[in-house]
Amino acid sequence: MVSFTLLVIGGLNWLLVGFGYNLVDSVFGVGSMLAKLIYILVGLSAVYLVFTHKKSCKDCVPKEQM
Repeated sequence: MVSFTLLVIGGLNWLLVGFGYNLVDSVFGVGSMLAKLIYILVGLSAVYLVFTHKKSCKDCVPKEQM
């Protein structure tokens, strides 16, 4: 759940970056250690979900295997 939440936060931040506003940098400071930590956690969450998503996704498993 934590990984999913961080991934959503990261996705929303990228949406804002597309419109010229970086919320993470605005809140924590451009290049700050806390901002870097947020980016690292979001990235690690994405990697984690790439490798663990299939076993928990009802759409990824054929119905006859359920």
